[in-house]
Amino acid sequence: MKHTSNLYSPEFIRNGIVLFLTEFVKGAFLVSFFPVYAVNSLGLSLAEVGTVVSVFYLADNLFKCIAGYLVNRFSVSLIVNGGFFLSMFGIAALMNVHSLPLLIIASALIGIGGSPVWIVLLSQVQDGQRASQMGVLYLFWIAGLGAGPVLINFVMDRSMNLSTLLLFVIWGAGWLLASRIRNADMISPVSLPVQAAILWKRLRKMRFLLPGMIIQTTAAGMLVPVISGFATRHIGLTHSEFSLLMIVGGACIGICLIPFGKWSDRRGGKWFLVGGSAIFSIVLLSLTFVSTLKSAIAASALLGISYAAVLPAWNALLAGYVPKRLTGTAWGLFSAIEGLGVMIGPIIGGILADRYNEKFPFFASSLLFIVLSVIYMMSPSTRFAHNRRLNI
Repeated sequence: MKHTSNLYSPEFIRNGIVLFLTEFVKGAFLVSFFPVYAVNSLGLSLAEVGTVVSVFYLADNLFKCIAGYLVNRFSVSLIVNGGFFLSMFGIAALMNVHSLPLLIIASALIGIGGSPVWIVLLSQVQDGQRASQMGVLYLFWIAGLGAGPVLINFVMDRSMNLSTLLLFVIWGAGWLLASRIRNADMISPVSLPVQAAILWKRLRKMRFLLPGMIIQTTAAGMLVPVISGFATRHIGLTHSEFSLLMIVGGACIGICLIPFGKWSDRRGGKWFLVGGSAIFSIVLLSLTFVSTLKSAIAASALLGISYAAVLPAWNALLAGYVPKRLTGTAWGLFSAIEGLGVMIGPIIGGILADRYNEKFPFFASSLLFIVLSVIYMMSPSTRFAHNRRLNI
């Protein structure tokens, strides 16, 4: 399999823009639009909101796993365009349905759409620069995921219908660009039984990572159904002020991702994971005591910096376990495993918020991140060397 050595090629930038647009819609939908729309307009409980969000992630991650296999065997263009078609249909349905079952179906369809693009980009990561390249990819990802909620919050202050239309238009723009994606080199002749045997062997080698793959996504997912309401009801922020927090956090992530990635490539990722997870835990806990916009901005900045420390180091660590012949399938499988936490996290967060209060998911998430930090700290440093890929 051959990949271009120039990450800033027109093809890479185009694919990055597609990633940006798909994550824009996902972020806007999950973090800001749907929780507010569902509670205020449809009268859903936080637990029901968490369920719909979890279905979104379930569809997204199931399709990642399937797409990972398909992109190693069939046309990337066909798979990506098929996903975008289903997602566009889901967005159109979301504009017109009001019952919980239909919202769940629409959410699932939207979740399918951007998955193949992410798998395609991850499969192009090169040995020797894994954390650096992950940093660049995550700039596109975090820019879209952050810009979506920020912009949609401003629009929601004016019109919910306009917000829905905006999501529809941006997803269409992403589809237009995605229709040009071509990558015949990703087709692989490896049979399904052989792939299964190779990946099972790889999972056994990386078993020390499996708890972290699930715990960290569960911890983050707990906050999805509550964070918007927590910001407005407990801290007293407007939607626009909440957008400002996300701008600050996203800017800190964007500024730190590439330098942290390069540093992690040179030094190894262990202490980025240890320190980043610990700081993230402490700041999450401190958010429950925040009562002013200034302190919320400071917390958002620290969350962004710690998140930027963890992201490239973690994904570079995973990249070392990706078989070269099965990049799409392996990344799809890894994403599906991480997705287990993403699926159950919002459900747990919604239940905890309903049963106790909206601060409780922050307590639980903080506890999980400090547990992760301890696990990483106690693991041998040799396991975190990035510039080494296990051979099959």
